[in-house]
Amino acid sequence: MNRLEKIRAIRAALANKQASVGSWMQIPHSSIAEIMGQAGYDWVAVDMEHGAIDANQLPDLFRALELGGTLPLVRLAQGHTKDCKQALDAGAGGVIVPMIETAEHLVAVRDACRWPPAGTRGVGFSRANLFGKHFEAYRQEAQAPLLVAMIEHVRAVENLESILAVDGLDAILIGPYDLSASMGLTAEFDQPAFCAAMERIRALCARSNIVCGIHVVDPDPDALRQRILEGYRFIAYSIDSVFLRLTASLPKFD
Repeated sequence: MNRLEKIRAIRAALANKQASVGSWMQIPHSSIAEIMGQAGYDWVAVDMEHGAIDANQLPDLFRALELGGTLPLVRLAQGHTKDCKQALDAGAGGVIVPMIETAEHLVAVRDACRWPPAGTRGVGFSRANLFGKHFEAYRQEAQAPLLVAMIEHVRAVENLESILAVDGLDAILIGPYDLSASMGLTAEFDQPAFCAAMERIRALCARSNIVCGIHVVDPDPDALRQRILEGYRFIAYSIDSVFLRLTASLPKFD
């Protein structure tokens, strides 16, 4: 799979107001990655924040996703320089960064993801450039991997205008559980204060012409359709562990 072409295709879809739908992985097994990679998603985010996944497992997970033409992304653990370098050197096409609360934080992560002159990430041979074989071709991809900022705290909502103004931001992704928790309303998604925060996020994204995304955790096609109709365009659809949990339960008969 040509990662740069896939990144460009996702960016083009988003620019044309189309939805880019991906999914999420928490289980570190290449067979699951292969199934997810063949499921028709634009991308799959490998979760290094809440999933039990180590950096040395990323190459095999990415290879399995790429077999189906699915772009591997990584939800970073924290967004430290080491996190960014390891994920991208392993072959991620971009990063989803948790708990972005300020523009300064996002700029630091952005720069840590990019090779000079665009950023400060260390340059070297890695799986991303096939250990030097595609070094020259990788230069362009390494200037601007996909960059998605997670908005998961009320402080991020307060600072959202400046966050959205950061050059190179492809999309934001709302983390509704953490956002509601930061408001003292954990998972109380119908509360007026939480609904107002969500509306503010969407309105500011629309005004700034930045793609707004969300995670549809339960695999409900109607919920996915509704989110697209509401204007969300970077959407994670469920999680490997949730797919398994919901379909593995023993049926109960009367």
